[in-house]
Amino acid sequence: MKKWLKTVKEKSMVAMVKTKHTLCNRRGEGFVDTAVKILMSVVIGALLLAGLYLLFNGTILPTLTQRIKEMFNYKG
Repeated sequence: MKKWLKTVKEKSMVAMVKTKHTLCNRRGEGFVDTAVKILMSVVIGALLLAGLYLLFNGTILPTLTQRIKEMFNYKG
């Protein structure tokens, strides 16, 4: 019985020390840092998509449409 009680005490002390160490730990990444990184990724991605949309809609597609029309309106 004493041996069992000793192992329970040892295990509880080890758990208490691990818990204290975890709570006192100041290293690592916080939630705010992660949120800022995610927000930056979303904003940069949105800007990139908007730029590509403007590029395709304003420059590439009209030129492509014009070339296709010229190709099928061949009167030779």
